[in-house]
Amino acid sequence: MDLLKRITIDPEVCHGKPCIRNMRWPVEVILDLLGSEMTIEEILEDHPELEKEDILAAITYAKLLVSGQTIKVAA
Repeated sequence: MDLLKRITIDPEVCHGKPCIRNMRWPVEVILDLLGSEMTIEEILEDHPELEKEDILAAITYAKLLVSGQTIKVAA
C-alpha cells in the first residue's frame, strides 16, 4: 500500500512512535484530531504541512493494526 510509505518509525522521532513522513506528527495525534470530530479539511487548514494522504495513511495504519495484520513501515 502506497499510503503506508508515509508512516515512519524512528527511535529519534517522537520516541519511536509511528509518525507521518518522519515529521513530529504521530499517527495517534491524527486519530485524536479525527476523534474530536475535526474533518480532514479542517485538519489540513489548521496544519498545512500535512497532506490528505497523510491523514488517510494514519487511518489505514490504524485499521491494519486493529485487524492484527503485519505492518511494514519505513525507518
